[in-house]
Amino acid sequence: MSTLEKHVDVGVPIDKAWDSLHHVENYSRFVDGVRDARADAKGRAHLSIEAGDHTRELDADYHDHAENRVLEWHTRGTPELTGSFSLLPIDKNHTRVQARLEYDPDAVRDTFGGPRGFAQANAVERVVGNDLEHFRKYVEQGR
Repeated sequence: MSTLEKHVDVGVPIDKAWDSLHHVENYSRFVDGVRDARADAKGRAHLSIEAGDHTRELDADYHDHAENRVLEWHTRGTPELTGSFSLLPIDKNHTRVQARLEYDPDAVRDTFGGPRGFAQANAVERVVGNDLEHFRKYVEQGR
């Protein structure tokens, strides 16, 4: 398993960042490749992801730790992905969003395509970084 940790600082209060991140159905607005996302009241999410010229369906369980501003998730099936988003207040108008992703590089490559080895790690890091930057723009623009 490989582990990736990245963060972005956003110019909104923690409650606003949490509200935006907490609504899975909005992920298509800031996560590259997500074409549709929905969640149910039982802590399950379904995402339709476009990768290359293929569409993949991905199911995940998520656990909302609102008191600590942490959202943890784990895919159901292949590829096995585990991650979390943690929000930390910087001051009353700024929040740090920390993303953590644990993944099997071979399973990710087999499911979504892409390069091998170090090049793949760089690609995953770039995708997560881009998604965090898209989230920053999304939440700061108040959408």
